[in-house]
Amino acid sequence: MQTESFVPLIRAFVIENYVFGQEMTFADSDSFLESGIIDSTGVLQLVTYLEETYGITVEDDELTPDNLDSVDSVAVYLSRKLNGSAEAVLRNVPRSTVRPA
Repeated sequence: MQTESFVPLIRAFVIENYVFGQEMTFADSDSFLESGIIDSTGVLQLVTYLEETYGITVEDDELTPDNLDSVDSVAVYLSRKLNGSAEAVLRNVPRSTVRPA
């Protein structure tokens, strides 16, 4: 999946779980922590959502603002993580079973 396809899904999760109907608007690039949308406990809930929904494992060294501090950064991280997983799977498939498109 491309990064853009994750943006509405992540935004919906954040609004449903953290904004709680408050009169709050935020851009996809706004920092969750700096704008008070998500605190450190919320980041852990976000990680659980990503792991359970997308079947990934967020490693300790990936728990950084670059990866998890805005809708945009989560979308980029998730896209990179899932594409990396697909590439890893393809690297392990014998060449004789991979057919050109």
